[in-house]
Amino acid sequence: MDMDFEACRRAFVTRDPRFDGRIFGAVRTTGIYCRPICPARTPKPQNMTFYPSAAAAQEAGYRPCLRCRPEASPDLGAWRGTSNTVSRALALIEGGAMDSGDVDALASRLGVGERQLRRLFRQHLGASPVSVAQTRRVLLAKQLIQETRLPMSEVALAAGFGSVRRFNETFQQLFGRPPGALRRSRAAEVSAAEGIVVRLPYKPPYDWDAMIAFLADRAIPGVERVEARRYVRTLAVDGEHGVVIVTPRNDDALQADIRFPRLKSLPAVIARVRRVFDLSADPVLIGAHLSQDPALAGLVAARPGLRAPGAWDGFELAVRAILGQQVSVSAARNLAAKLVATYGEPVDDPIAAGFGLTRVFPSADRLVGQPISLTLNMPRARGAAVEALARTVAEDPAIFTPRADLESAVAALKALPGVGEWTAQYIALRELREPDAFPQADVGLMRAMADAAGVRPTPDQLLARSQAWKPWRAYAAQHLWAADASVAAQPRPPIRKDRAHARRAA
Repeated sequence: MDMDFEACRRAFVTRDPRFDGRIFGAVRTTGIYCRPICPARTPKPQNMTFYPSAAAAQEAGYRPCLRCRPEASPDLGAWRGTSNTVSRALALIEGGAMDSGDVDALASRLGVGERQLRRLFRQHLGASPVSVAQTRRVLLAKQLIQETRLPMSEVALAAGFGSVRRFNETFQQLFGRPPGALRRSRAAEVSAAEGIVVRLPYKPPYDWDAMIAFLADRAIPGVERVEARRYVRTLAVDGEHGVVIVTPRNDDALQADIRFPRLKSLPAVIARVRRVFDLSADPVLIGAHLSQDPALAGLVAARPGLRAPGAWDGFELAVRAILGQQVSVSAARNLAAKLVATYGEPVDDPIAAGFGLTRVFPSADRLVGQPISLTLNMPRARGAAVEALARTVAEDPAIFTPRADLESAVAALKALPGVGEWTAQYIALRELREPDAFPQADVGLMRAMADAAGVRPTPDQLLARSQAWKPWRAYAAQHLWAADASVAAQPRPPIRKDRAHARRAA
């Protein structure tokens, strides 16, 4: 592992926040590992060892510092190293892929061998996939212990431990004390039904206004509500319905207020919040790369904290993309609202009702066999494409998961009913979180890259130009969309190709 000792040591001596989440320092004399910004006195050089991830430090036998709290550092694991396979694996682990499976199953989903996946994890993270998953559970549990009033049994369940006994044994072994001893306050415990508030850190800067504007333009009435300093929506996870409220904080983090009946759903809900609000991105790294192109340098300087918004659910995103073919974003939103009102399951939650949220977006099962074109008064081909898509996803719910590479992901998505090249790239960008996805046929992108005479590049010309932006073309697209004032930052699909695909699929 290429980690320069002096550079890492210097980051700790200066408490450089740029390295927070990138390196962790372990102290042999205390058995503790810390963040670079830890307020404790910097140990002697001969007592320090540096690791590229919290999992690597924990696998080496160190326990997390109680002062700087490694679980509260920005999670930049998906941006470390050069392996896209590791990035995709981390996204799957964050979503709970290792909670009910093993390394072999994880490797199969990524199209690689188990030994190769283990080797890549060692190379880029210094730890095995199992250690990464275990560290994720421990750090989430520690965060819940210190930031919530949940009973310990519910913390164990929410963090993904198989049993309270295993939870207690892990903390006793790691910290030398029971988990309850880590709770700083003895205030009355509360039930998860009253809501769990979680702090989700990110690496600054963060353009909250741009993120909330993007989500506001697409917010479905009855499902989402967007305000200047608050985002609220209903959500379905594993058949359970809940509500998520996200607000910005003043300490380089967002706050998520999660109300869900099943505590086991908590890690998956947190993963979705992190994905939608793009909290794992490293804007400094991305901006430095994109700024090398004069056409993007000014855009990056104007919006240094711009993120690429993710999606709550792949099926929902695909349906909304098909509904948006040949119509404006507002018209597509209205169609989605009508779809929700007709087929969405009701939500019985007083908090949701207080925000005017009454339903969740319909699942694939609920749309199978429905007369969607008649219900929405839309062209038969597009309605049939939505219904066919629902039938396909109902048969294979894991279809919207990361693949071995971007090319294979796009190819698999294009095989879905109603999904052409633009829609496939858009789904890869927002749902699969592929940082290099790039819908080159997008009207807004071509308009934003027009020359001084107003001549737009062709899709092929734009694709050729975008090669210099790899591997962050998704963020280049976001900057171009934001700069395209004539469409108010709204990406629009090319009409002919995706519409023709929908007709063929129908």
